[in-house]
Amino acid sequence: MADSSSRFTFRRGSQPASAAGAAQSLPFWHYLVAAVLGAANTLSFAPTPHGGWVELVIFTLFFAWLTRTNGWRGAALTGWAFGFGNFVTGVWWLYVSMHDFGGMAAPLAAAAVVLFSMYLAIYPALSGVVWSLCAGRARYDDNGSSAAVAADEPRLVPTWHGAFAFASAWALGEWLRGLVFTGFPWLASGYAQVDGPLAGFGAVAGVYGVGWALGLVAALLVQGFYSFKRGATAKSSKGSRYAPFIVAAVVLVSGMLLSLVEWTIPANAPLTVRLLQGNVKQDMKFEQAGVDQSLALYRKLITEKPADLIVTPETALPILAVQVPPDLALALRNFSDSTNSSILFGAIGVTLNAEGRATDYTNSLFGITPNQRDVYRYDKHHLVPFGEFVPTGFHWFVALMGIPLGDLGRGPPVQKSFFVHNQPIALDICYEDIFGEEIARTIREQEAPAGILVNSTNLAWFGDTIALDQHLQMARMRSIETGRPMLRSTNTGTTAVIAANGAVVARLPVYTVGTLDATVQGTSGRTPYVTSGNMTVIVVSLLLLAFAFAFAPGKNGRNKPDNNGRKEP
Repeated sequence: MADSSSRFTFRRGSQPASAAGAAQSLPFWHYLVAAVLGAANTLSFAPTPHGGWVELVIFTLFFAWLTRTNGWRGAALTGWAFGFGNFVTGVWWLYVSMHDFGGMAAPLAAAAVVLFSMYLAIYPALSGVVWSLCAGRARYDDNGSSAAVAADEPRLVPTWHGAFAFASAWALGEWLRGLVFTGFPWLASGYAQVDGPLAGFGAVAGVYGVGWALGLVAALLVQGFYSFKRGATAKSSKGSRYAPFIVAAVVLVSGMLLSLVEWTIPANAPLTVRLLQGNVKQDMKFEQAGVDQSLALYRKLITEKPADLIVTPETALPILAVQVPPDLALALRNFSDSTNSSILFGAIGVTLNAEGRATDYTNSLFGITPNQRDVYRYDKHHLVPFGEFVPTGFHWFVALMGIPLGDLGRGPPVQKSFFVHNQPIALDICYEDIFGEEIARTIREQEAPAGILVNSTNLAWFGDTIALDQHLQMARMRSIETGRPMLRSTNTGTTAVIAANGAVVARLPVYTVGTLDATVQGTSGRTPYVTSGNMTVIVVSLLLLAFAFAFAPGKNGRNKPDNNGRKEP
């Protein structure tokens, strides 16, 4: 350890040669531990009950580990290792879709999952870099002056600047991951909090706002623990040492209290609903035998009992809508008219040109309203890369899989509501419900804002894996963000009714054929998140990072002479 004559303060982003060397000599096991923490964080998400508390512990450990880095490179690699561990264990089910159902060779499918996880880990790495540059570079000894730090202590001492910088950098990293290349916000940290103490922030600032609060609490806990480890100093009062814990407690209590706030109010009469789950095997769904089975099954399920609204899964009728057999179309129309039941069914939409030839195919939902001849149509807007559209330059990759209809057309970003009686309903298909900003925008911009959300999906591509529970967890966050109930009709699971506060009211067992009957009350009004979307967390994070970068410790030491009269770089 350096003696007192080696004390120094160096500016943000710059390091003496010895520190720079240390930044490059962090042992491999440092990054291995970060990867293990990331893998453990997967346990925070569904199906783990109350995983938000588990996540809070893991994030506290992760931030404490991050403070042991001594430069932006070390912070980047630590963040990347944590992200890789989290993603490779959290989205491994993509292997099932590519290998088991897509027919891709097992080594290639496994490699694709690893490479994709390596890409996703770039975003927590970026968060680590931003935090490192904005948290300040000063180190402190027990007298409050700058000094080299013992090997067993954090190299970047946790500070108020660092806590808010970490929360902001983490939230912006997750937001970018949900945006770049059409986005993949799966496993955004806020989702694990739907049953945790910070869920209430979802209605205020969305899932990324919840992640921001999580990062702040974790960093403040580390700051508080470190303050007590250092003990009382000449410049540190007992109150200042308790302050990080107090602020962390305030944030946690605020999250719990916000969960009790009812941002929306009941609107229109409650609806009786029936959600259908056909459990059609994915490997035969688009074969003729599977098509015949699906048509017969959903005809039976739809017409066996009336309800105000009946919803089928995504592509429950695995054919072009214009090819629905006349007898089936007539049966559905007569059932709707005679029982006053509205029906939403999934099929493949098509646009016909002047010559009557099909041009654009779409993943669509079609709505039948009692005693009305017009058929409602919703076309999926946010398509799945490689499953519903082929990114430029990747046709060779899709050719390795046997996925039909790999290049679909898109619907408009905001589409009109589907009315059941006088209740407007907003629809989305498959993983569209993991993009909270898009659902908030729909409610914000619809001429008749929806009071109920409906998600129709087919997760059979992923087998009986954690993907089913993870997707349900994300749908619950959409209800928290918007203050609206959500109805989920899925092929294999999880078919569920979610209340406006995010609670699961009822659900069907996965991989069973059945119907879920419930009564649902729509709502009206706007949560703060519906009003402002992700702008709240983006603006707050950018402002805090700018402040931290400008005024973090180490800034004022720039170009000041050291004890020997030399100016620092």
